Amino acid sequence: MFCLQDFFLGETDGKLMKLFNFNKSSGLYTGDGSVDISGKPVLKQNTGNWRACPFILGTECCERLAYYGIATNLVSYLTHKLHEGNVSAARNVTTWQGTCYLTPLIGAVLADAYWGRYWTIAAFSTIYFIGMCTLTLSASIPALKPAECVGALCPSATPAQYAVFFFGLYLIALGTGGIKPCVSSFGADQFDDTDSNERVKKGSFFNWFYFSINIGALISSSLIVWIQDNAGWGLGFGIPALFMGFAIASFFSGTSLYRFQRPGGSPITRMCQVLVASCRKWNLEVPNDSTLLYETQDKASAIEGSRKIEHSDELRCLDKAAVVSDAEIKSGDFSNPWILCTVTQVEELKILIRMFPIWATGIVFSAVYAQMSTLFVEQGMVMDTSIGSFTIPPASLSSFDVISVIFWVPIYDKIIVPIARKFTGKERGFSELQRMGIGLFLSVLCMSAAAVVEINRLRLARELELVDQNVSVPISIFWQIPQYFLLGAAEVCTFIGQLEFFYDQSPDAMRSLCSALSLLTTALGNYLSSFILTVVTYFTTAGGKTGWIPDNLNKGHLDYFFWLLAGLSIFNMLLYVVCAKKYKQKKAG
Repeated sequence: MFCLQDFFLGETDGKLMKLFNFNKSSGLYTGDGSVDISGKPVLKQNTGNWRACPFILGTECCERLAYYGIATNLVSYLTHKLHEGNVSAARNVTTWQGTCYLTPLIGAVLADAYWGRYWTIAAFSTIYFIGMCTLTLSASIPALKPAECVGALCPSATPAQYAVFFFGLYLIALGTGGIKPCVSSFGADQFDDTDSNERVKKGSFFNWFYFSINIGALISSSLIVWIQDNAGWGLGFGIPALFMGFAIASFFSGTSLYRFQRPGGSPITRMCQVLVASCRKWNLEVPNDSTLLYETQDKASAIEGSRKIEHSDELRCLDKAAVVSDAEIKSGDFSNPWILCTVTQVEELKILIRMFPIWATGIVFSAVYAQMSTLFVEQGMVMDTSIGSFTIPPASLSSFDVISVIFWVPIYDKIIVPIARKFTGKERGFSELQRMGIGLFLSVLCMSAAAVVEINRLRLARELELVDQNVSVPISIFWQIPQYFLLGAAEVCTFIGQLEFFYDQSPDAMRSLCSALSLLTTALGNYLSSFILTVVTYFTTAGGKTGWIPDNLNKGHLDYFFWLLAGLSIFNMLLYVVCAKKYKQKKAG
Protein backbone atom coordinates (compact mmCIF):
# COMPACT_ATOMS: atom_id res chain seq x y z
CA MET A 1 0.00 0.00 0.00
CA PHE A 2 1.14 3.56 -0.69
CA CYS A 3 1.61 5.33 2.64
CA LEU A 4 1.26 9.09 2.95
CA GLN A 5 2.39 9.23 6.54
CA ASP A 6 4.92 7.32 8.65
CA PHE A 7 3.52 5.51 11.61
CA PHE A 8 5.71 7.06 14.30
CA LEU A 9 6.63 5.16 17.42
CA GLY A 10 8.24 6.45 20.56
CA GLU A 11 11.76 5.26 21.39
CA THR A 12 10.52 2.70 23.90
CA ASP A 13 7.75 1.41 21.64
CA GLY A 14 10.23 1.23 18.77
CA LYS A 15 12.54 -1.02 20.77
CA LEU A 16 9.62 -3.24 21.74
CA MET A 17 8.53 -3.48 18.10
CA LYS A 18 12.06 -4.45 17.00
CA LEU A 19 12.21 -7.01 19.77
CA PHE A 20 8.83 -8.42 18.74
CA ASN A 21 9.84 -8.66 15.09
CA PHE A 22 13.08 -10.44 16.06
CA ASN A 23 11.17 -12.81 18.33
CA LYS A 24 8.67 -13.55 15.58
CA SER A 25 11.34 -14.27 12.97
CA SER A 26 13.27 -16.50 15.37
CA GLY A 27 10.35 -18.95 15.58
CA LEU A 28 10.67 -19.21 19.36
CA TYR A 29 7.85 -16.76 19.98
CA THR A 30 4.32 -16.52 18.63
CA GLY A 31 3.84 -14.58 15.41
CA ASP A 32 0.29 -13.38 16.02
CA GLY A 33 1.13 -10.66 18.54
CA SER A 34 0.07 -12.61 21.63
CA VAL A 35 1.62 -11.75 24.99
CA ASP A 36 1.62 -13.07 28.56
CA ILE A 37 -0.40 -11.55 31.40
CA SER A 38 2.37 -8.98 31.94
CA GLY A 39 2.26 -7.83 28.30
CA LYS A 40 5.55 -9.48 27.25
CA PRO A 41 6.02 -11.67 24.12
CA VAL A 42 5.43 -15.34 24.90
CA LEU A 43 7.53 -18.40 24.12
CA LYS A 44 5.63 -21.01 22.12
CA GLN A 45 7.03 -23.96 24.05
CA ASN A 46 5.95 -22.64 27.46
CA THR A 47 2.49 -21.26 26.78
CA GLY A 48 -0.74 -21.79 24.90
CA ASN A 49 -1.45 -24.71 22.59
CA TRP A 50 -3.07 -27.78 24.14
CA ARG A 51 -1.18 -27.30 27.43
CA ALA A 52 -3.41 -24.30 28.28
CA CYS A 53 -6.64 -25.74 26.93
CA PRO A 54 -7.58 -28.17 29.75
CA PHE A 55 -8.18 -25.21 32.07
CA ILE A 56 -10.34 -23.44 29.48
CA LEU A 57 -12.24 -26.61 28.58
CA GLY A 58 -12.73 -27.37 32.29
CA THR A 59 -14.10 -23.86 32.81
CA GLU A 60 -16.53 -24.25 29.95
CA CYS A 61 -17.65 -27.70 31.05
CA CYS A 62 -18.44 -26.54 34.60
CA GLU A 63 -20.06 -23.29 33.45
CA ARG A 64 -22.27 -25.12 30.96
CA LEU A 65 -23.24 -27.63 33.65
CA ALA A 66 -24.33 -24.66 35.76
CA TYR A 67 -26.22 -23.02 32.89
CA TYR A 68 -28.03 -26.12 31.68
CA GLY A 69 -28.70 -27.09 35.28
CA ILE A 70 -31.02 -24.08 35.25
CA ALA A 71 -32.12 -23.95 31.61
CA THR A 72 -32.95 -27.61 30.93
CA ASN A 73 -35.73 -27.94 33.49
CA LEU A 74 -36.71 -24.29 33.83
CA VAL A 75 -40.02 -24.80 32.02
CA SER A 76 -40.95 -27.45 34.62
CA TYR A 77 -40.16 -25.07 37.50
CA LEU A 78 -42.30 -22.33 35.93
CA THR A 79 -45.27 -24.64 35.32
CA HIS A 80 -45.13 -26.75 38.51
CA LYS A 81 -43.75 -24.28 41.09
CA LEU A 82 -44.68 -20.84 39.78
CA HIS A 83 -47.92 -22.29 38.32
CA GLU A 84 -47.64 -20.71 34.88
CA GLY A 85 -49.48 -21.99 31.78
CA ASN A 86 -47.71 -23.83 28.95
CA VAL A 87 -47.53 -20.87 26.57
CA SER A 88 -46.51 -18.40 29.29
CA ALA A 89 -43.80 -20.74 30.60
CA ALA A 90 -42.45 -21.47 27.11
CA ARG A 91 -42.41 -17.74 26.35
CA ASN A 92 -40.57 -16.90 29.59
CA VAL A 93 -37.96 -19.60 28.97
CA THR A 94 -37.26 -18.57 25.38
CA THR A 95 -37.18 -14.87 26.34
CA TRP A 96 -34.64 -15.57 29.10
CA GLN A 97 -32.56 -17.81 26.88
CA GLY A 98 -32.69 -15.15 24.19
CA THR A 99 -31.40 -12.59 26.69
CA CYS A 100 -28.57 -14.96 27.62
CA TYR A 101 -27.45 -14.82 24.00
CA LEU A 102 -28.04 -11.08 23.64
CA THR A 103 -25.91 -9.91 26.58
CA PRO A 104 -22.71 -11.27 24.96
CA LEU A 105 -22.71 -8.11 22.85
CA ILE A 106 -21.94 -6.20 26.06
CA GLY A 107 -19.14 -8.54 27.08
CA ALA A 108 -17.71 -8.64 23.56
CA VAL A 109 -17.40 -4.86 23.27
CA LEU A 110 -15.74 -4.65 26.70
CA ALA A 111 -13.33 -7.48 25.80
CA ASP A 112 -12.32 -6.19 22.36
CA ALA A 113 -12.15 -2.53 23.34
CA TYR A 114 -10.97 -2.26 26.94
CA TRP A 115 -10.51 -5.25 29.23
CA GLY A 116 -9.35 -8.07 27.00
CA ARG A 117 -10.97 -11.51 27.05
CA TYR A 118 -9.32 -12.75 30.25
CA TRP A 119 -10.49 -9.97 32.56
CA THR A 120 -13.93 -9.85 30.97
CA ILE A 121 -14.41 -13.55 31.74
CA ALA A 122 -13.17 -12.99 35.30
CA ALA A 123 -15.52 -10.05 36.02
CA PHE A 124 -18.68 -11.52 34.51
CA SER A 125 -18.10 -14.92 36.12
CA THR A 126 -18.52 -13.22 39.49
CA ILE A 127 -21.86 -11.74 38.45
CA TYR A 128 -22.89 -15.16 37.14
CA PHE A 129 -22.05 -16.81 40.48
CA ILE A 130 -24.07 -14.23 42.44
CA GLY A 131 -27.05 -14.91 40.18
CA MET A 132 -26.76 -18.66 40.74
CA CYS A 133 -26.70 -18.15 44.52
CA THR A 134 -29.73 -15.85 44.35
CA LEU A 135 -31.69 -18.43 42.38
CA THR A 136 -30.74 -21.13 44.88
CA LEU A 137 -31.99 -18.98 47.77
CA SER A 138 -35.28 -18.29 45.96
CA ALA A 139 -35.95 -22.04 45.82
CA SER A 140 -34.69 -22.80 49.36
CA ILE A 141 -35.94 -20.11 51.76
CA PRO A 142 -39.62 -20.73 52.65
CA ALA A 143 -40.59 -17.05 52.38
CA LEU A 144 -39.20 -16.91 48.83
CA LYS A 145 -40.70 -20.20 47.65
CA PRO A 146 -44.14 -20.16 45.96
CA ALA A 147 -46.95 -21.93 47.81
CA GLU A 148 -47.66 -25.54 46.86
CA CYS A 149 -50.87 -26.56 45.10
CA VAL A 150 -53.77 -27.72 47.29
CA GLY A 151 -55.66 -30.19 45.15
CA ALA A 152 -56.55 -28.40 41.92
CA LEU A 153 -56.01 -24.96 43.50
CA CYS A 154 -52.58 -23.54 42.69
CA PRO A 155 -52.01 -20.08 44.22
CA SER A 156 -49.90 -17.68 42.19
CA ALA A 157 -46.44 -16.66 43.38
CA THR A 158 -46.28 -13.29 45.13
CA PRO A 159 -44.69 -10.29 43.37
CA ALA A 160 -41.73 -10.48 45.78
CA GLN A 161 -41.17 -14.16 44.98
CA TYR A 162 -41.33 -13.45 41.27
CA ALA A 163 -38.93 -10.52 41.70
CA VAL A 164 -36.24 -12.48 43.56
CA PHE A 165 -36.48 -15.45 41.18
CA PHE A 166 -36.28 -13.40 37.99
CA PHE A 167 -33.59 -11.11 39.46
CA GLY A 168 -31.33 -14.13 39.97
CA LEU A 169 -32.30 -15.53 36.58
CA TYR A 170 -31.39 -12.34 34.74
CA LEU A 171 -28.17 -11.85 36.73
CA ILE A 172 -27.18 -15.21 35.23
CA ALA A 173 -28.15 -13.86 31.80
CA LEU A 174 -25.87 -10.86 32.36
CA GLY A 175 -23.05 -13.06 33.63
CA THR A 176 -23.18 -15.23 30.53
CA GLY A 177 -22.64 -12.06 28.51
CA GLY A 178 -18.98 -11.89 29.46
CA ILE A 179 -18.31 -15.62 29.20
CA LYS A 180 -20.02 -16.86 26.05
CA PRO A 181 -18.31 -14.55 23.51
CA CYS A 182 -14.90 -14.75 25.17
CA VAL A 183 -14.18 -18.32 26.28
CA SER A 184 -14.19 -19.91 22.81
CA SER A 185 -12.18 -17.01 21.35
CA PHE A 186 -9.78 -17.05 24.30
CA GLY A 187 -9.26 -20.77 23.77
CA ALA A 188 -8.61 -20.26 20.05
CA ASP A 189 -6.14 -17.48 20.96
CA GLN A 190 -3.93 -20.19 22.45
CA PHE A 191 -3.08 -21.35 18.91
CA ASP A 192 -0.79 -19.22 16.72
CA ASP A 193 -2.48 -18.38 13.40
CA THR A 194 0.92 -17.91 11.75
CA ASP A 195 1.99 -21.49 12.58
CA SER A 196 0.44 -24.05 10.21
CA ASN A 197 0.65 -26.88 12.77
CA GLU A 198 -1.09 -24.86 15.48
CA ARG A 199 -3.67 -23.62 12.98
CA VAL A 200 -4.83 -27.20 12.31
CA LYS A 201 -5.01 -27.89 16.04
CA LYS A 202 -7.24 -24.84 16.47
CA GLY A 203 -9.85 -26.44 14.21
CA SER A 204 -9.79 -29.49 16.46
CA PHE A 205 -10.08 -27.25 19.54
CA PHE A 206 -13.52 -26.01 18.48
CA ASN A 207 -14.75 -29.61 18.25
CA TRP A 208 -13.52 -30.50 21.73
CA PHE A 209 -14.73 -27.18 23.10
CA TYR A 210 -18.26 -28.11 22.04
CA PHE A 211 -17.66 -31.61 23.39
CA SER A 212 -16.89 -30.09 26.82
CA ILE A 213 -20.07 -28.04 26.65
CA ASN A 214 -22.09 -31.18 26.15
CA ILE A 215 -20.39 -33.15 28.91
CA GLY A 216 -21.66 -30.48 31.29
CA ALA A 217 -25.04 -30.50 29.60
CA LEU A 218 -25.28 -34.31 29.87
CA ILE A 219 -24.79 -34.21 33.63
CA SER A 220 -27.38 -31.43 33.91
CA SER A 221 -30.01 -33.05 31.71
CA SER A 222 -29.77 -36.35 33.57
CA LEU A 223 -28.50 -36.13 37.15
CA ILE A 224 -29.38 -32.49 37.92
CA VAL A 225 -32.85 -32.77 36.39
CA TRP A 226 -33.50 -35.93 38.42
CA ILE A 227 -32.38 -34.17 41.62
CA GLN A 228 -34.67 -31.20 40.88
CA ASP A 229 -37.69 -33.41 40.28
CA ASN A 230 -37.06 -35.84 43.15
CA ALA A 231 -34.85 -34.23 45.83
CA GLY A 232 -36.00 -30.62 45.61
CA TRP A 233 -35.27 -27.46 43.69
CA GLY A 234 -33.08 -25.88 46.37
CA LEU A 235 -30.53 -28.68 46.02
CA GLY A 236 -31.19 -28.84 42.27
CA PHE A 237 -30.18 -25.18 41.87
CA GLY A 238 -27.45 -25.31 44.54
CA ILE A 239 -25.34 -27.95 42.79
CA PRO A 240 -25.10 -25.91 39.54
CA ALA A 241 -24.09 -22.89 41.66
CA LEU A 242 -21.29 -24.99 43.20
CA PHE A 243 -20.06 -26.00 39.75
CA MET A 244 -20.01 -22.36 38.70
CA GLY A 245 -17.55 -21.84 41.55
CA PHE A 246 -15.46 -24.72 40.16
CA ALA A 247 -15.53 -23.03 36.74
CA ILE A 248 -14.04 -19.84 38.17
CA ALA A 249 -11.33 -21.79 40.01
CA SER A 250 -10.41 -23.75 36.86
CA PHE A 251 -10.12 -20.60 34.79
CA PHE A 252 -7.73 -18.81 37.15
CA SER A 253 -5.60 -21.95 37.61
CA GLY A 254 -4.24 -21.74 34.05
CA THR A 255 -3.28 -18.05 34.09
CA SER A 256 0.48 -18.61 33.81
CA LEU A 257 0.02 -20.77 30.67
CA TYR A 258 -2.34 -18.50 28.75
CA ARG A 259 -1.58 -16.37 25.70
CA PHE A 260 -3.31 -12.99 25.66
CA GLN A 261 -4.34 -10.72 22.80
CA ARG A 262 -4.27 -6.98 23.46
CA PRO A 263 -7.62 -5.16 23.20
CA GLY A 264 -7.71 -3.06 20.02
CA GLY A 265 -10.09 -0.28 20.98
CA SER A 266 -13.82 -0.09 20.42
CA PRO A 267 -14.84 -1.95 17.23
CA ILE A 268 -18.13 -0.06 17.19
CA THR A 269 -16.28 3.25 17.20
CA ARG A 270 -14.08 2.11 14.31
CA MET A 271 -17.10 1.07 12.27
CA CYS A 272 -18.78 4.42 12.92
CA GLN A 273 -15.59 6.20 11.87
CA VAL A 274 -15.63 4.39 8.51
CA LEU A 275 -19.26 5.32 7.90
CA VAL A 276 -18.72 8.97 8.87
CA ALA A 277 -15.51 9.31 6.84
CA SER A 278 -17.06 7.72 3.74
CA CYS A 279 -20.07 10.05 3.99
CA ARG A 280 -17.82 13.09 4.37
CA LYS A 281 -15.97 12.09 1.20
CA TRP A 282 -19.02 11.03 -0.76
CA ASN A 283 -18.09 13.29 -3.69
CA LEU A 284 -14.53 11.94 -4.03
CA GLU A 285 -13.71 9.28 -6.62
CA VAL A 286 -12.21 5.98 -5.46
CA PRO A 287 -8.97 5.34 -7.42
CA ASN A 288 -8.82 2.19 -9.54
CA ASP A 289 -5.40 1.46 -8.04
CA SER A 290 -6.11 0.29 -4.49
CA THR A 291 -2.50 0.96 -3.45
CA LEU A 292 -3.35 4.68 -3.52
CA LEU A 293 -5.73 4.23 -0.60
CA TYR A 294 -4.47 5.15 2.84
CA GLU A 295 -2.64 2.53 4.89
CA THR A 296 0.26 2.53 7.35
CA GLN A 297 3.66 1.47 6.00
CA ASP A 298 4.47 -0.73 8.98
CA LYS A 299 3.95 -4.46 8.79
CA ALA A 300 1.59 -4.27 11.76
CA SER A 301 -1.79 -2.59 11.48
CA ALA A 302 -2.52 0.74 13.14
CA ILE A 303 -5.20 -1.13 15.11
CA GLU A 304 -3.78 -2.65 18.29
CA GLY A 305 -3.86 -6.45 18.23
CA SER A 306 -4.71 -6.69 14.53
CA ARG A 307 -2.88 -7.69 11.37
CA LYS A 308 -3.44 -5.85 8.12
CA ILE A 309 -6.25 -7.01 5.83
CA GLU A 310 -5.95 -6.98 2.04
CA HIS A 311 -8.18 -4.63 0.08
CA SER A 312 -11.28 -6.15 -1.53
CA ASP A 313 -13.24 -4.78 -4.48
CA GLU A 314 -16.65 -5.14 -2.88
CA LEU A 315 -18.58 -2.24 -1.32
CA ARG A 316 -16.38 0.35 -2.97
CA CYS A 317 -18.51 3.14 -1.51
CA LEU A 318 -16.86 2.44 1.85
CA ASP A 319 -13.40 2.81 0.26
CA LYS A 320 -14.07 6.54 0.16
CA ALA A 321 -13.14 6.57 3.86
CA ALA A 322 -9.56 5.64 2.84
CA VAL A 323 -9.28 8.13 -0.04
CA VAL A 324 -6.76 10.88 0.72
CA SER A 325 -8.08 14.31 -0.21
CA ASP A 326 -6.00 17.20 -1.58
CA ALA A 327 -6.60 19.10 1.65
CA GLU A 328 -5.11 16.28 3.70
CA ILE A 329 -2.07 16.08 1.43
CA LYS A 330 -1.48 19.84 1.81
CA SER A 331 -1.91 19.85 5.59
CA GLY A 332 -0.01 16.61 6.14
CA ASP A 333 -2.50 15.71 8.86
CA PHE A 334 -3.72 12.11 8.58
CA SER A 335 -4.45 11.54 12.26
CA ASN A 336 -8.23 12.02 12.39
CA PRO A 337 -9.94 8.63 11.83
CA TRP A 338 -13.33 10.37 11.56
CA ILE A 339 -12.07 11.83 8.29
CA LEU A 340 -9.49 9.31 7.04
CA CYS A 341 -9.41 5.58 7.81
CA THR A 342 -6.87 2.90 6.91
CA VAL A 343 -7.71 0.17 4.40
CA THR A 344 -7.66 -2.39 7.24
CA GLN A 345 -10.23 -0.39 9.19
CA VAL A 346 -12.49 -0.18 6.13
CA GLU A 347 -12.09 -3.90 5.45
CA GLU A 348 -13.18 -4.69 9.03
CA LEU A 349 -16.59 -3.21 8.29
CA LYS A 350 -16.74 -4.88 4.87
CA ILE A 351 -16.10 -8.27 6.48
CA LEU A 352 -18.98 -7.81 8.92
CA ILE A 353 -21.31 -6.81 6.09
CA ARG A 354 -20.24 -9.84 4.01
CA MET A 355 -20.87 -12.15 6.98
CA PHE A 356 -24.34 -10.72 7.64
CA PRO A 357 -26.37 -12.98 5.25
CA ILE A 358 -24.63 -16.10 6.63
CA TRP A 359 -25.26 -14.85 10.15
CA ALA A 360 -28.95 -14.17 9.48
CA THR A 361 -29.65 -17.72 8.29
CA GLY A 362 -28.61 -19.03 11.71
CA ILE A 363 -31.66 -17.42 13.35
CA VAL A 364 -34.21 -19.97 12.09
CA PHE A 365 -31.90 -22.83 13.11
CA SER A 366 -31.73 -21.37 16.61
CA ALA A 367 -35.54 -21.16 16.71
CA VAL A 368 -35.62 -24.90 15.97
CA TYR A 369 -33.01 -25.53 18.68
CA ALA A 370 -35.08 -23.57 21.21
CA GLN A 371 -37.82 -26.22 21.01
CA MET A 372 -35.60 -28.69 22.86
CA SER A 373 -36.08 -26.89 26.17
CA THR A 374 -39.71 -25.86 25.62
CA LEU A 375 -42.14 -27.70 23.38
CA PHE A 376 -40.12 -30.93 23.25
CA VAL A 377 -40.34 -31.02 27.05
CA GLU A 378 -44.06 -30.17 27.05
CA GLN A 379 -44.63 -32.88 24.42
CA GLY A 380 -42.78 -35.35 26.67
CA MET A 381 -44.97 -34.41 29.65
CA VAL A 382 -48.02 -35.93 27.93
CA MET A 383 -46.26 -39.15 26.95
CA ASP A 384 -45.56 -42.29 28.98
CA THR A 385 -42.51 -41.44 31.12
CA SER A 386 -42.34 -44.64 33.17
CA ILE A 387 -40.01 -47.61 32.97
CA GLY A 388 -41.38 -50.07 35.48
CA SER A 389 -41.52 -48.18 38.77
CA PHE A 390 -39.04 -45.52 37.63
CA THR A 391 -40.32 -42.22 36.20
CA ILE A 392 -38.22 -40.34 33.65
CA PRO A 393 -38.30 -36.54 33.94
CA PRO A 394 -39.37 -35.26 30.47
CA ALA A 395 -36.58 -32.67 30.43
CA SER A 396 -33.97 -35.41 30.87
CA LEU A 397 -34.68 -36.64 27.32
CA SER A 398 -32.51 -33.74 26.18
CA SER A 399 -29.62 -35.91 27.38
CA PHE A 400 -30.03 -37.81 24.10
CA ASP A 401 -29.25 -34.58 22.26
CA VAL A 402 -26.11 -34.33 24.37
CA ILE A 403 -25.24 -37.98 23.83
CA SER A 404 -25.63 -37.39 20.11
CA VAL A 405 -23.16 -34.49 20.26
CA ILE A 406 -20.71 -36.51 22.39
CA PHE A 407 -21.05 -39.37 19.90
CA TRP A 408 -20.59 -37.27 16.76
CA VAL A 409 -17.77 -34.90 17.84
CA PRO A 410 -14.99 -37.54 18.08
CA ILE A 411 -16.31 -39.35 15.00
CA TYR A 412 -16.32 -36.10 13.05
CA ASP A 413 -12.88 -35.06 14.30
CA LYS A 414 -11.11 -38.43 14.04
CA ILE A 415 -12.90 -40.20 11.17
CA ILE A 416 -14.99 -37.88 8.98
CA VAL A 417 -12.42 -35.05 8.75
CA PRO A 418 -9.47 -37.28 7.63
CA ILE A 419 -11.69 -38.98 5.03
CA ALA A 420 -13.14 -35.70 3.77
CA ARG A 421 -9.65 -34.15 3.66
CA LYS A 422 -8.59 -36.74 1.07
CA PHE A 423 -11.41 -35.69 -1.24
CA THR A 424 -11.59 -31.93 -0.61
CA GLY A 425 -7.93 -31.13 0.10
CA LYS A 426 -9.05 -28.82 2.96
CA GLU A 427 -7.20 -28.86 6.30
CA ARG A 428 -10.45 -29.37 8.19
CA GLY A 429 -12.17 -31.70 5.73
CA PHE A 430 -15.21 -29.55 5.05
CA SER A 431 -15.24 -25.79 4.93
CA GLU A 432 -17.12 -24.02 7.72
CA LEU A 433 -19.85 -23.07 5.24
CA GLN A 434 -20.31 -26.65 4.04
CA ARG A 435 -20.45 -27.88 7.61
CA MET A 436 -23.14 -25.37 8.57
CA GLY A 437 -25.20 -26.28 5.50
CA ILE A 438 -25.26 -29.95 6.50
CA GLY A 439 -26.53 -28.92 9.94
CA LEU A 440 -29.37 -26.88 8.46
CA PHE A 441 -30.52 -29.90 6.45
CA LEU A 442 -30.48 -32.08 9.57
CA SER A 443 -32.64 -29.51 11.41
CA VAL A 444 -35.38 -30.06 8.82
CA LEU A 445 -35.29 -33.79 9.56
CA CYS A 446 -35.42 -33.05 13.31
CA MET A 447 -38.63 -31.00 13.09
CA SER A 448 -40.18 -33.57 10.75
CA ALA A 449 -39.41 -36.36 13.25
CA ALA A 450 -41.02 -34.34 16.08
CA ALA A 451 -44.14 -33.77 13.96
CA VAL A 452 -44.45 -37.47 13.13
CA VAL A 453 -44.20 -38.41 16.83
CA GLU A 454 -46.92 -35.89 17.69
CA ILE A 455 -49.20 -37.16 14.89
CA ASN A 456 -48.99 -40.66 16.33
CA ARG A 457 -49.48 -39.42 19.91
CA LEU A 458 -52.64 -37.51 18.94
CA ARG A 459 -53.94 -40.49 16.94
CA LEU A 460 -53.58 -42.70 20.00
CA ALA A 461 -55.25 -40.05 22.19
CA ARG A 462 -58.28 -40.07 19.88
CA GLU A 463 -58.44 -43.86 19.78
CA LEU A 464 -58.37 -44.09 23.60
CA GLU A 465 -60.81 -41.15 23.98
CA LEU A 466 -58.29 -39.08 25.95
CA VAL A 467 -58.71 -35.90 23.91
CA ASP A 468 -60.75 -34.10 26.57
CA GLN A 469 -58.51 -35.26 29.42
CA ASN A 470 -55.30 -33.46 30.31
CA VAL A 471 -53.42 -36.73 30.92
CA SER A 472 -50.46 -38.57 29.46
CA VAL A 473 -51.02 -40.77 26.43
CA PRO A 474 -49.61 -44.32 26.68
CA ILE A 475 -46.94 -43.85 24.05
CA SER A 476 -43.36 -44.14 25.26
CA ILE A 477 -41.38 -40.93 25.67
CA PHE A 478 -38.47 -42.76 24.05
CA TRP A 479 -40.12 -42.10 20.68
CA GLN A 480 -38.65 -38.61 21.11
CA ILE A 481 -35.11 -39.96 20.90
CA PRO A 482 -34.80 -39.60 17.07
CA GLN A 483 -35.67 -35.89 17.15
CA TYR A 484 -33.16 -35.25 19.94
CA PHE A 485 -30.49 -37.31 18.19
CA LEU A 486 -31.00 -35.48 14.88
CA LEU A 487 -30.83 -32.14 16.68
CA GLY A 488 -27.53 -33.16 18.27
CA ALA A 489 -26.05 -34.06 14.89
CA ALA A 490 -27.28 -30.74 13.50
CA GLU A 491 -25.58 -28.93 16.40
CA VAL A 492 -22.23 -30.57 15.71
CA CYS A 493 -22.36 -29.26 12.17
CA THR A 494 -24.03 -25.86 12.53
CA PHE A 495 -23.01 -24.51 15.94
CA ILE A 496 -19.38 -25.69 15.78
CA GLY A 497 -19.22 -24.51 12.16
CA GLN A 498 -20.42 -21.10 13.35
CA LEU A 499 -17.74 -20.98 16.06
CA GLU A 500 -15.04 -21.68 13.47
CA PHE A 501 -16.50 -19.39 10.83
CA PHE A 502 -16.97 -16.33 13.01
CA TYR A 503 -13.52 -16.72 14.60
CA ASP A 504 -11.58 -17.36 11.39
CA GLN A 505 -13.36 -14.83 9.20
CA SER A 506 -13.54 -12.03 11.76
CA PRO A 507 -10.93 -9.24 11.90
CA ASP A 508 -8.29 -9.90 14.57
CA ALA A 509 -9.47 -7.05 16.81
CA MET A 510 -13.15 -8.00 16.52
CA ARG A 511 -13.11 -11.68 17.42
CA SER A 512 -15.07 -11.37 20.65
CA LEU A 513 -17.63 -9.16 18.89
CA CYS A 514 -18.03 -11.63 16.03
CA SER A 515 -18.37 -14.51 18.50
CA ALA A 516 -21.09 -12.47 20.21
CA LEU A 517 -22.79 -11.91 16.86
CA SER A 518 -22.83 -15.67 16.25
CA LEU A 519 -24.41 -16.10 19.69
CA LEU A 520 -26.89 -13.35 18.85
CA THR A 521 -28.46 -15.70 16.29
CA THR A 522 -29.38 -17.92 19.25
CA ALA A 523 -30.95 -14.94 21.05
CA LEU A 524 -32.91 -13.91 17.99
CA GLY A 525 -33.86 -17.53 17.39
CA ASN A 526 -35.36 -17.69 20.88
CA TYR A 527 -37.15 -14.40 20.33
CA LEU A 528 -38.35 -15.66 16.93
CA SER A 529 -39.67 -18.79 18.63
CA SER A 530 -41.51 -16.64 21.20
CA PHE A 531 -42.88 -14.45 18.41
CA ILE A 532 -44.07 -17.45 16.37
CA LEU A 533 -45.68 -18.93 19.48
CA THR A 534 -47.49 -15.66 20.15
CA VAL A 535 -48.68 -15.25 16.55
CA VAL A 536 -49.76 -18.89 16.22
CA THR A 537 -51.63 -18.72 19.54
CA TYR A 538 -53.36 -15.48 18.53
CA PHE A 539 -54.60 -16.74 15.16
CA THR A 540 -55.41 -20.33 16.13
CA THR A 541 -57.44 -19.31 19.19
CA ALA A 542 -59.42 -16.62 17.36
CA GLY A 543 -63.17 -17.04 17.71
CA GLY A 544 -62.87 -19.15 20.85
CA LYS A 545 -61.04 -22.03 19.15
CA THR A 546 -58.80 -24.36 21.16
CA GLY A 547 -55.67 -23.47 19.21
CA TRP A 548 -52.60 -25.49 18.29
CA ILE A 549 -50.93 -25.35 21.72
CA PRO A 550 -53.55 -25.35 24.52
CA ASP A 551 -52.77 -26.31 28.11
CA ASN A 552 -54.31 -29.70 27.27
CA LEU A 553 -52.08 -30.75 24.37
CA ASN A 554 -54.37 -33.70 23.64
CA LYS A 555 -56.89 -31.20 22.27
CA GLY A 556 -54.29 -29.23 20.27
CA HIS A 557 -52.18 -29.70 17.17
CA LEU A 558 -48.56 -29.36 18.23
CA ASP A 559 -47.69 -31.29 15.07
CA TYR A 560 -48.83 -28.34 12.95
CA PHE A 561 -46.38 -26.10 14.80
CA PHE A 562 -43.51 -28.53 14.17
CA TRP A 563 -44.42 -28.73 10.46
CA LEU A 564 -44.44 -24.93 10.35
CA LEU A 565 -40.87 -24.84 11.70
CA ALA A 566 -39.83 -27.58 9.24
CA GLY A 567 -41.15 -25.47 6.36
CA LEU A 568 -39.33 -22.38 7.61
CA SER A 569 -36.16 -24.46 7.94
CA ILE A 570 -36.38 -25.63 4.31
CA PHE A 571 -36.79 -22.06 3.07
CA ASN A 572 -33.92 -20.94 5.33
CA MET A 573 -31.64 -23.71 4.03
CA LEU A 574 -32.26 -22.73 0.39
CA LEU A 575 -31.52 -19.10 1.22
CA TYR A 576 -28.34 -20.16 3.00
CA VAL A 577 -27.07 -22.10 -0.04
CA VAL A 578 -27.44 -18.97 -2.19
CA CYS A 579 -25.62 -16.79 0.36
CA ALA A 580 -22.83 -19.32 0.95
CA LYS A 581 -22.08 -19.57 -2.77
CA LYS A 582 -21.65 -15.79 -3.00
CA TYR A 583 -19.52 -15.41 0.14
CA LYS A 584 -15.88 -14.31 -0.32
CA GLN A 585 -13.30 -15.35 2.26
CA LYS A 586 -11.20 -12.86 4.25
CA LYS A 587 -7.60 -12.34 3.10
CA ALA A 588 -4.97 -11.25 5.59
CA GLY A 589 -2.41 -8.74 4.42
